[in-house]
Amino acid sequence: MSTQNAPVGPRAVDYDLVVIGAGPVGENVADYAAKQGLRAAIVEAELVGGECSYWACMPSKALLRSGQALAAARRVDGAKQAIGEIDVEAVLRRRTAFTSNWRDDGQVAWLESAGIELLRGTGRLVAPGRVQVGEHTYSASAVALATGSVPTLPSIPGLAEAEPWGTRDATSARSVPPRLAVLGGGVAGVELAYAYASLGSKVTLLARSGLLRQEEPFVGQLVADALVEAGAEVRVGVSPRRVDRFPTNDGGRNAVRIELDDGTILEADELLVSTGRRANTDGLGLEAAGVDALEVDDTMLVTGTDWLYAVGDVNGRALLTHQGKYQARAAGEAIAARLRGQSLDDAPWGRHVATADHDAVPHIVFSDPEVASVGLTEARARGRGFRIRAVEFDLGAVAGSALHADGYTGRAKLVVDEDRRVVIGATIVGQDVSELLHSATIAIVGEVPVDRLWHAVPSYPTISEVWLRLLETYFS
Repeated sequence: MSTQNAPVGPRAVDYDLVVIGAGPVGENVADYAAKQGLRAAIVEAELVGGECSYWACMPSKALLRSGQALAAARRVDGAKQAIGEIDVEAVLRRRTAFTSNWRDDGQVAWLESAGIELLRGTGRLVAPGRVQVGEHTYSASAVALATGSVPTLPSIPGLAEAEPWGTRDATSARSVPPRLAVLGGGVAGVELAYAYASLGSKVTLLARSGLLRQEEPFVGQLVADALVEAGAEVRVGVSPRRVDRFPTNDGGRNAVRIELDDGTILEADELLVSTGRRANTDGLGLEAAGVDALEVDDTMLVTGTDWLYAVGDVNGRALLTHQGKYQARAAGEAIAARLRGQSLDDAPWGRHVATADHDAVPHIVFSDPEVASVGLTEARARGRGFRIRAVEFDLGAVAGSALHADGYTGRAKLVVDEDRRVVIGATIVGQDVSELLHSATIAIVGEVPVDRLWHAVPSYPTISEVWLRLLETYFS
């Protein structure tokens, strides 16, 4: 337990806490601090609810879901004979409903109900503990930055001038382009390639270094094969050398001409660029506040300060909404404890720290098949010096999978720390496996010995029986 950075005495400030950024992360920082009695305000220049609510998690999954449901039905004899084609307009309407038509009235009402004051505008630091919003400057005992991340654009001749889609454009589009080129084989590129292929676009995915290359080696190939089966073209090992817009005959938005480094030419109606993101620190005024970098401890306190916190994507620890919200819960209560002079529960896995950020981060690619993984891959575990054993099993050979879909295809893998005999990594690829991930996350966070996991009996016949098959493989 620690009381580091507890205030010496009361300060005359406008707020105990000012949070810059009202996405899910910022909302949670403010909420958890307010629940502990702090006077909290939150600053937002766009929509309260942030990227996830309006341009990322929610609309992208809404775009994916209808096509996945149809594909699932087509994999079950007796159901496939009863279904028709996708209704694109209905899918887009459903997507828009999940964004509340890009209005944040409901989110604003929630802030009011939580007792958190909303400051509309762009926030920037002008001094330690002082935040300027428009013409007003507010003082605070603590400030939390929750400004997220922004996409990066590769330095390719003509690309910027061609005005490519970013992920925001793809998730908020009012119509489906007949031809869509996707640059980037990461999570967003793969998910949106699936979504638009299911909506009728002729999709070409360009991935210089392969698909989902941070995952286990079998993941990228399974996903690429499924994308091709869904009607997309996947081109690995190529990059654009130049991009241009050129006129079309119908007078609409000009088409895109992409010259690839293998000498071929690709034409598309739109080009979606999804090649990475960086911390959104532009205009935050870090220099004015005497801050060189947003390095944080496990309570999200910025190194070298006793008042500034960086939470979520902006600190670069784990660019995932759920992980940012986890950090936010720890940070909000840690801020309150410090300002009230209370001791911190800051030992590993304590209430005021985000220990799971290091080795127990769950993440899902909502492709078809889904990719669900948590912890370390085999390669990263070996690189970290763990003495491990890795086991794999064909998910299609599990009875529950065979019942779930005709010709079910997938694979599962566990990485076990042999010294402690606990699971430190798990990857599962297959239809509808996302809901299996939390069991693996609990096993890793709880450091459940594999000998005890043997007694966690999966129900039969379910896809979860893969746990038994993996453990049988491990113990054999």
